[in-house]
Amino acid sequence: MNILALFQPSRHLEEQFELVRPRLYRVAFSWSHDAALSDDLVQETLVKGLQNIRQLHDQERLNSWLFSILHNCWRDHFRQHKDMDDIDELEDYRYAHNITPEYENAQSQIVARVRNAVERLPMAQRQVVTLVDLEDFSYIEVAQILAIPIGTVMSRLCRARQALHILLRELAPSQITVPLRRVK
Repeated sequence: MNILALFQPSRHLEEQFELVRPRLYRVAFSWSHDAALSDDLVQETLVKGLQNIRQLHDQERLNSWLFSILHNCWRDHFRQHKDMDDIDELEDYRYAHNITPEYENAQSQIVARVRNAVERLPMAQRQVVTLVDLEDFSYIEVAQILAIPIGTVMSRLCRARQALHILLRELAPSQITVPLRRVK
């Protein structure tokens, strides 16, 4: 028996967990709007995933399985802190660009408007739109992750996209036109 063969699956599993961790964090942050809470949720998700890895029969479903665990951790947290208010202020992440400061400013304003719009969505719509549009999960995977029918996923996604369209139009800065004067 090859001793290295015993360690290969765990190394492969560890690599898969490292690859999915940033995606789990992005979704957790999108749901909670709190960096510390997102870290805690991801940590709890990965610990539960490792503890219950024997329950996963199809390795190809690891991502959706972990996102299901994240969803359950989020629900558990939400149940424990029912009186907790949503956080209105988001951290201002600055992305490094080799482009002009004006472009950076415009991009950060767009990101802030989109985050604000997503934050204003009801939780059920926010969960579906982040999983489908940001994390590229299929409708079937989202239905499995959130334990809801696929029709509910589609209707929530449709309503979320419609609401985002309206919210982003409302949050857009008004176009200010300055009349030109003719100077001789």
